[in-house]
Amino acid sequence: MDYSDRSHSVYIEKADGIGRLVLNRPDKFNAMSYAMWRAIPEAAKLLDTDPDVRVIVVCSSSDKAFSAGADIKELEEFSQDEVKREKNRVAIRQAQRILARTEKPTIAEVPGACIGGGCGLAIHCDMRIASSQATFGITPARLGIVYPLNDTRQLIELVGPSAAKHILFTGRIFAAEEALQIGLVDQVVEPDLLPDTVRDLASNMASVSQYSVRGIKKVIRRILDGQLDDDAETAKIFTDAHNGMDAREGVAAFREKRPPNFRWNG
Repeated sequence: MDYSDRSHSVYIEKADGIGRLVLNRPDKFNAMSYAMWRAIPEAAKLLDTDPDVRVIVVCSSSDKAFSAGADIKELEEFSQDEVKREKNRVAIRQAQRILARTEKPTIAEVPGACIGGGCGLAIHCDMRIASSQATFGITPARLGIVYPLNDTRQLIELVGPSAAKHILFTGRIFAAEEALQIGLVDQVVEPDLLPDTVRDLASNMASVSQYSVRGIKKVIRRILDGQLDDDAETAKIFTDAHNGMDAREGVAAFREKRPPNFRWNG
């Protein structure tokens, strides 16, 4: 599949060290179809392995919605077909898992509605920046279905058990400012400032040592997966960094009172 083709429901674009994974079904408010879930892992891998990309932004081709959730028409079809239903579950799980475990940092750029499966996608990114016009909600209770364990765990890690229960037990839609207050998003800005805010953050991440960023992300993922103390691998991550080219450059730049020129790129 040619992921540079902007006619597809998921496409990618690159500029200045930033790769953008674009949800592109604006006529349906980016309702997440099976085809979109299937496309996300490959698109994410392409950006994650591209030496010209340092940061991945998951975003929308429309300013109306990040994603309004699941494709309801497909949900109706899946309810009658156990095989399709299981394939859809696996596709969603794979898309979210791969996105959460990219080596490079990820940012969700949320311009509008971020509901259900769309919110599930956003919470698997490292950070979420939202427009003040964005709305949020996780609505399985409105559909008579149950939120998956992995998604529920991600939500609890962000907002805590009590707020997660409130969100899931009510299925209500809430504003970006509340999402910020409970920790679901990291920053809320006015709509016209959203693209530049995300670009500035991504550019900042792209300018520092990528060896550091990727090593730190590995350590954070291990903590989130339940690791409580160093093992041989995390100890090696720490010690190897001190012998790396970026560490040598960072120390030299500090001594010489100049900006560092980090060259490591995986």
